[in-house]
Order: sequence, then structure tokens, then C-alpha cells
Amino acid sequence: MASLITSYHFLYLFFFFPHLSASSVTHLCSHHEATALIHFKNSFSIIKTEFTSLLCDDIAGLKSYPKTNSWKEGTDCCSWDGVTCDHLNAHVIALDLSCSWLYGNFPSNSTLFLLPYIQKLNLAYNDFNYSKMPFEFGQFTRLVYLNISETLFAGKVPSQISHLSKLVSLDLSHNVFFDQLTLDKNILEGLVHNLTEVRHLFLDRIIMPSINPNVFMNLSSSIKSLSLGGCDLQGKFPSNILHSPNLNLLNLGYNRNLSLDLLKFNQSSNLEHLDLSWMSFTKLIDSIDNLHALKYLDLSHSNLRGSISRSLGNLLQLTYLDLSWNQLSGQVPLSILNLTQLQHLRIAENSLEGSIPDEVAAFPNLISLDLSNNLLNGKLPSWLYTASSLMEIYLSQNQFSGHIKEFQSKSLEMIVLGNNKLQGPLPSSIFQSLNLTWLLLYSNNLSGVIEFSMFSNLPNLEYLDLSQNSLSLSSNNVSQFPPFLKGSKKLKALDLSNNRIEGKIPQWLQKVTCDSLSYLNLSHNSLTEVEQLPWKNINILDLSSNLIHGNLPIPSSTINVFLISNNSLGGEISSLICNVSALQVLDLSHNKLIGTIPQCFGNLSNTLEFLNLKKNKFYGMILPTFAKGCQLSYLNLNGNQFEGPLSPSILNCRSLEVLDLGNNKINDTFPHWLGSLPRLQVLVLKSNQMHGSLHDHSSKSSPCFSKIQIFDLSSNYFSGPLPGRYINSFKAIINLTKDASTMTYMGVQDVNGSGGFYSYSIGIVMKGQDIALNKIFVMWAIIDLSNNKFDGEIPKVIGKLGSLKGLNLSHNNLNGYIPTSIGSLTNLEWLDLSSNKLVGWIPRELLNLAALSMLNLSMNELVGCIPQGKQFNTFGNTSYEGNKGLHGFPLSSDCNNNEQPPPSNLSEEGGLKSNIDFGWKVVLLGYGCGVVLGLGVGYVVFQTGKPKWIVSLVEDHIEKRRRRKPMTGNRSNGGRRI
Repeated sequence: MASLITSYHFLYLFFFFPHLSASSVTHLCSHHEATALIHFKNSFSIIKTEFTSLLCDDIAGLKSYPKTNSWKEGTDCCSWDGVTCDHLNAHVIALDLSCSWLYGNFPSNSTLFLLPYIQKLNLAYNDFNYSKMPFEFGQFTRLVYLNISETLFAGKVPSQISHLSKLVSLDLSHNVFFDQLTLDKNILEGLVHNLTEVRHLFLDRIIMPSINPNVFMNLSSSIKSLSLGGCDLQGKFPSNILHSPNLNLLNLGYNRNLSLDLLKFNQSSNLEHLDLSWMSFTKLIDSIDNLHALKYLDLSHSNLRGSISRSLGNLLQLTYLDLSWNQLSGQVPLSILNLTQLQHLRIAENSLEGSIPDEVAAFPNLISLDLSNNLLNGKLPSWLYTASSLMEIYLSQNQFSGHIKEFQSKSLEMIVLGNNKLQGPLPSSIFQSLNLTWLLLYSNNLSGVIEFSMFSNLPNLEYLDLSQNSLSLSSNNVSQFPPFLKGSKKLKALDLSNNRIEGKIPQWLQKVTCDSLSYLNLSHNSLTEVEQLPWKNINILDLSSNLIHGNLPIPSSTINVFLISNNSLGGEISSLICNVSALQVLDLSHNKLIGTIPQCFGNLSNTLEFLNLKKNKFYGMILPTFAKGCQLSYLNLNGNQFEGPLSPSILNCRSLEVLDLGNNKINDTFPHWLGSLPRLQVLVLKSNQMHGSLHDHSSKSSPCFSKIQIFDLSSNYFSGPLPGRYINSFKAIINLTKDASTMTYMGVQDVNGSGGFYSYSIGIVMKGQDIALNKIFVMWAIIDLSNNKFDGEIPKVIGKLGSLKGLNLSHNNLNGYIPTSIGSLTNLEWLDLSSNKLVGWIPRELLNLAALSMLNLSMNELVGCIPQGKQFNTFGNTSYEGNKGLHGFPLSSDCNNNEQPPPSNLSEEGGLKSNIDFGWKVVLLGYGCGVVLGLGVGYVVFQTGKPKWIVSLVEDHIEKRRRRKPMTGNRSNGGRRI
């Protein structure tokens, strides 16, 4: 965008410069035109808004100031700033009020339209407060130049613009982040048809719904500049425009649904500026080396694959090259050293490897270098140190090694070398870079001693991160706040985590950084007191893992992330916390806070995404009301003293992914309605006083925990059969696969656009041990229903849960056989069925569980031989103790090799038809919230209630069937991305 603005600036000089001397002529402008200008001036306020400052001063590099301040009644308007007059008749023929701080609604009856002789008009970079663009612009029939870009006009472009048939340059570009201007099909067609003289057309970020790109085929072959970036164009762009002999600038970037035929550029092309970013090409354009005049090339975000073409080295005039955010691999070609005019080189976010081509005299004009997030290695190239104009270095997230040498450039503003393997001390030239604003060298192997006084030479420093080194301010045993911070009035980010800072935050630090600081991390220190949080513009504040006591401090209303967990805070939460209206992440866990949760928290949930109140002393009802539009994705209230039922209003939180209410005093039945939350992945209700059956009478077709991955109801008083319908509805556990684009851990990502990631955490029993999961791997799938009063058989549908990692059904009243279908759970790492009333043999199908590292079948009524081989050879006596009928390794009683297994659960073998009627009953069991039919004919009944000859008859019949058709589990394969 900055380069395009530079192009606009050039056009502005081209059109206005020939008339600059005209303002000094002796002719006085007409009273009528002077009065019109004064009234136009008075219709606006003069305010330097954040919008104009950002776009004009920071991005465009143009100096903004109130030009109309020089306009005084009774003086010659031809001498006013921004006004150009015809030297013959003193008519106003050009008006340049760009970057003039004009603010207010643009009136449709503006006196600006009383200037009939105006030929050139530039109102760019002012703030017209979302006014509609007046159709009266169409009255300026003499106009050859019109620039009303970045002016916060809104609505539709009026059709009268297309009446300006003499226009040579038209710029209506707008910034979609601030406003939205649309251009209808008919108006665009009229504009293209009527503007036969147009040479420069800039329509960036004007939304063009349903526009056929072929409309641009009718543009004059004399077109020199065509910029349509971010217009939401769709379809195929006409290739004839690419071959226009006079075309210098073409920008089609940020049109994701726009396609181009295979590009073939002629050697006669005069193209100097080409932006095809955010389009899809898969490979670099073959004929790109024909563009000998090319100075600007942006192919970022274009799905490019393979290696970088050597032919790029033929573009000797190139000053800007951006190939970032693609899928490029291989090495950086040596030919790139030919680009001696290059000022900006960006190939970040690819998979480039090897070392960077090196030649001391290469890139003498380089200003900005970004090769971050690749696989590059070796030493930093020598030309990096000799480039005297270098301002920005981004080489983080690679594997560079060696020492950082002295930089020759005195213009360095940003040095970002984090997450590499760099060694040695910091070069002294860094501390002589007076313009340095960013110094990020985190996660390297840097060493040496840094005197805090060195930083006093960096008055403009805003971001500093030297953590995870041997010289870092973070993790460097700092015991007090560094004195150099007293002069850091522009400091925006400060990380002093993992030190030994004691006491309270000093007043001087609060005062110096009160207005500037947006990020502050003081976690893992020994701070004991925080009287107030004075930072007005703070976005992220981390005070976790200190010794802070007293009441909860209330941060500024601007804060997005507030972390103050693992401290000694006490007292109740003040309702003032609810005035923090921008809060997205709040972690108060592991403190000593008491009382009830303020009622206003329900409304706070409209912005809050992450709320962790774990391990405090809260009591009373859980939030009774969650507002509509609730944004919560993580809610952890574990380890408190909450009572009462969970309010169904939590269904307003449609984005909820983790709900942890474990270790409280909740006395209620199971909240079946939670199953309708479309994104719920983790549900923990363990260690409460919940009771009743999990049988659900809702519709069979109603949603039922389809995204669940961790389901923990352990240590309650639930009874009845296991929830077969729920198990059958756990679609995520049935087919759980990790797509390459998904996160590794569950959490909230990119809060406030900062790129930060806040992991979800829960506590769970894993392989018999209580584990605190500070990060939840996205591929974990766990079911824990232990320590309840469930009875009946284990439903064989459990064998569908092919992605299950852990299954704990221990300490219940389960009976019947171990289903052979469990042998289908090939990802299972731990299985605990202990302390139940299970009978029969251990199915040999469990030998298929190759990942199983923990097995507990103790305290049941199992009999027969323990399966031998594979993982079963690794389990000890404790896995089987309390089953008197079991034999074989690792138990002391040997197994009789001639002993045959007794019949398995008859329902799994398809049932047994008997010609003898003993009045036995066929039992249909309905489980959970759906219909899972279990045909239960108990083997124990044979042994305990019927004659032995019948038992023998049945066993012989089943054994014959077993030999004809081996038992198989119900296997489930496939994949599903969560």
C-alpha cells in the first residue's frame, strides 16, 4: 500500500507542479471564488484525527498540516496554501487540500461546487465522517485530475462521476478497514465507456458486487495505471489489459476470487509496478524475466510452490520484491544478488532452507529485509552489516547461527532476530542506533553482560525482548526495575518476567509509561503489592505467579488480556471489573478470592472469551444469566464451592469449547441440554454431588455432544446404564484427525490481533495419576465415568470410538462381559475397568491395543487365561489382582493350555437360538439418549440357575461357532477435522 501511495504522490506532483508558480502572479482571484473557498473552509472543523495521521503521516509519508489556516478574507486567494490560479484570468484552476485535517460531513450544497474553472482537485486524506459522496462532483466538467481517496466517504459512488469525460487521472481509493464505498455495475460501465482520456485509474478497496471483470476490456489502450486492489472482483480478468503497451502500474491484489490466464509478458512491456498478491498461481510466472522495467513486484499470499526462479535475477530495476506467505521451498537462488537496486526484500513465511547467498557488496540500497519464519541456517550474510541504509531486519523463526557483527547502518529502527541459534555478545552498534524502536532477540544463545546504562542511548525504544538468552532482562536474576526505563517515555512493550523483582511497582515506572505502555509482563517474580494499574492504553497485562496480596486491582477499560493467576489475592471481586468492557481473557485462578461472582459478569461475557476462576473460594450460584451473544469459549470454575444448578442460559454461549465445573458442590441431575452446544469439546463435571440417570428422553435426532473429546463425569452419584446414545453421538472421538492447518493445542488465538495464544487447561486423571493439563493437545480424546453408580453392561458401541486415548469406567457396578469391540480402540493408551462386577474371560481382541501402556482390570470377577504377547507382556500383577479366576502371566498360577474360553456376551455373537423353552426372557436395553439395543442372555444364569448338561450343551454349540467364525470387533476408521 505504501508503494501505491508513493505512486499517487508522484502523480500529484506531476499534475500540480506546473502550476505552483502561478500562485505568485499579480492578478487577484475573483471575489466570488474567494468567498466560495472561505465558506468551504468554514463548513469543516480542523482536527488531526487518528485516521488522517495514520494514513497521511505514517503510511503515505506526506506531511499533514491545516492548509486552510492561511486562508484569510480580504487577501488574494491565489496566494493561499493549496490554491492554484490561472495566470491569465486568476481563476482557481487547481485545489490541493490533501492531508489538511478537514473534518466533518461533506455538504451536498458545498460552495466548492461554485468553482466552475477548476481542473485539478485533490481532497485526499481528510475525514468526511462517512458522508455520502455528492453527485455535484459531476459538475466539474473541466476536471482532468480528481483525487478523493481515503476521505471516509461512504455509500455509493454517484453516477455523475462518469460524466467527467476529460479526466486523465481518477482516484477514488478507500480503506475498507474504516469505511465502505460501493460501485454499481452500470456506473462502472458508464465510467469505463465515457472516460476515454483516462490514463490513471485507482479504485482500490471500492466494493464492486457482481461486476464482470470483462468490463475493463473497454479501457483505453493508453491506460498507464490501473489499480483495483481489494475490490472483491470475481471471475477471470481480461488478459488484453496486461499487454497494453503503455501500462506502467497494475494492481489486482487482494481479490481472492479473481483468476488470470497463464501470464505471458512481452519483452516490450513497460510495466513497472505489478501487484498480484492474494491470488492463486501455484508457480512463478515463466515470462516474469521479460519485465525488464519492473520496479515493484508483490506475489505474496499467492499459493506459490516449488523453488524461487533464477530468472528473478534478471529484473535489474527491481526495488521491491515480496514473495512472502507462500509455499516456496529450496534455497534462495544466487541470482538474487544481481538485484542491486533492491530496497525491500520480503520472502517471509515459506519453507526456504540453506544459507542466504552472500556477497559483501550486495544490496547496497537495502532498506527492509524480511525472511522470517523459514528454515534458513548458517551465518547472517555479510551484506547485512554493510548496507548503510538498512532500517528493518526481520529474520526471526529460522536456524541462523554464529555471532551478530557490527552494523554500519545508523538508520536501524527494527531488529527482529528472535528464535534462532545466534551466539555471543550483542554488538555495540545496536546501542548507538538512536532511531531503534524494536529490539527482539528472544530465544537465542546470546551471552555476555549488558549494562542497563546502554539502553539510555535508545530514546525511541518501544519494544524490547531479550528473553531466553544468557544476557536477557527476562530470566536474568534482575532484582529491581532497570533505571534506564525512567527515560523510556515511548515504551510500548516491556517483558521482565522470570526474575527476582520484589515489592511493588515503583511510582516512577507507572508515571513514565502511563500513556504509552500497551504490553507489560511481570509474571514469575516476587511482587507483593499492586496499589493501582495506571496504564491508560494497556492491552495485555500479565502479573501471574507473584506474591501479590490484597484485593483484585481493576485495570483500564482498554485492556484485552488480564492475567493475575497464582497469587494471594483475597476478598470479593468488585463489580467495577465489569466496566472493563474490552476484556477478552481474564485469569484469576489459584488465588484466595471469596464471595459470589458479580451478576454483571453475565453481560461481560459479550466480549469475554476466556474466563478462568479455578482454585479460589467462590461460593453460591454459578452465574444465573449469560447474555445473548455470549462469546465465551473457555469457562473454568473448578475447585471452588459453587452450588445449585447450571443455568440453561449458558446455551447463549454458542462458541463454548471448554466447560470445567469440577470439584465444586453442585447438587443437580445431568444437564442433557449441554449436548446442543455446537463447539463443546471438553466437559468436566467431576467431583460434585450430581446424581440420577444419564438417560435422555429428547429426540433421537437432536444434537448430542457431537464435538466432545474429553468427557469427565467421575466421582459423582450418577446411576443407571452407561450413556449409550451419548457414546454413539461422540462423532469427534469416532473420527478425529488433525488437519495441517489446525492448532496443536486448544486455546484462544490472536486476541486483539496480537498473535498471542492462550492455552486451555484442565485437571484430569491420566493413567491413574492426577495430572494438570496446562495445554490440551487437540488430538486427545478421553472418557472418565469412574467412581459413580453406573450398572448394567458396557455397551459394545464403545468400540466405535476409534480415536479414544483414555477410558476409565472403574469403581462402578458394571456387570457382564468386557466387549470384544474394545479391541477396535487401537489408539487407546490407558484402560481402567477396575472395581466393577465384570465376568468372563479377558477378550483376546485386547491384544490389538498396541498403544496401551496402562491396564487395570483388578477387583472384578474375571476368569480364565490372561492373553499373552504384545502389550500384555508389560503389565504387572496389579492390573489383575482381585480376580480369583484369572491365570497365567504375570500371575503365579499357570494357565492350562487346554482350557478353552467360555462363551462371550451372547449379544455380541449374534445371539443363541434354543429349541428348548425354559421361559427365559429376552431383554431389550435402551441406553442413554438414543436407541442402542442390547440382547442380554446371561452366561452366569446358565451356571447358577440351570442344569449343568444345558450349560455344557450351550458351550459346545458356541465353541463350534467360534471355530467357524472368529470373533471380530467393530472397527471404525476415517477422519474428521475438528
